[in-house]
Amino acid sequence: MSHWLVKSEPATYSWEQLQKDKQTTWDGVRNYAARIHLKAMKKGDEVFFYHSNEGTSIVGIAKVSKEFFQDPTTEDEAWVAVELKPFKKLKNPVSLEIIKKDKRLANMALVRIGRLSVQPVSDEEWEIILKMAGEK
Repeated sequence: MSHWLVKSEPATYSWEQLQKDKQTTWDGVRNYAARIHLKAMKKGDEVFFYHSNEGTSIVGIAKVSKEFFQDPTTEDEAWVAVELKPFKKLKNPVSLEIIKKDKRLANMALVRIGRLSVQPVSDEEWEIILKMAGEK
């Protein structure tokens, strides 16, 4: 199983909205690197849900419920989407500030490539974040 992180501004689509909806199509991504990551996601993969711009924290864990398919927001077949469902709200949100202070996370895509909206998370990074959130 692989791990990922997706970003969303809470005013646009929040973790709370995902919980209410019970599932969502993660569409509208128009970055080539992010598209590669969407295509690599497999059903059951776990995904950190990150609130960007407001709060700047990892707040929950979603799971991929449907692997990539044509993005319904465009007719361009090059762009894809996945479906995500909420899995677990983190006990303690993990802020970008805290992540940046931990030297073990210096190579995390969230730190290095700040604008990338869909990104991989290594197993080691995943475990460190879970511990920071009080989940382990």
